[in-house]
Amino acid sequence: MARLPTSFGTLQNLQHALDSLRASSWLEAGLSGGGAYPPINVFRKGDDFALIAEVPGVKKSDIDVQVKGRTVRVSGGKSVDYPAGSAVHRIERLSGSFDRALSLPFEIDAERVQAECRDGVLALLLTRADHDKPKAIKVS
Repeated sequence: MARLPTSFGTLQNLQHALDSLRASSWLEAGLSGGGAYPPINVFRKGDDFALIAEVPGVKKSDIDVQVKGRTVRVSGGKSVDYPAGSAVHRIERLSGSFDRALSLPFEIDAERVQAECRDGVLALLLTRADHDKPKAIKVS
């Protein structure tokens, strides 16, 4: 004789499934599932590279940019505050810290890096180090 599941057993199974889902890391990529945060585009501009990162809601003072050798690192954080005594109904605005490191195909001149953050967009101009640029050799 087959046993039919009880309502209580069904609810327990649902709760277990929700707990497992919440404990997994699938939400860490953000709501869109688009991958690492902040999203970054890197493109060549002459001999140099430009890096564009979307950092909406992040204060300039909370962004840290470091350059060493061929690597550029962008880190920082964003907090979302709620009024005291409020009950959160829905959370879609992400908060927390981020840390991205990217390697470029050439060594960066850290002294000539230019950084600007405006309207939630961080722009870096990464200049190639002179000693890493190809040199023309005259053949005699």
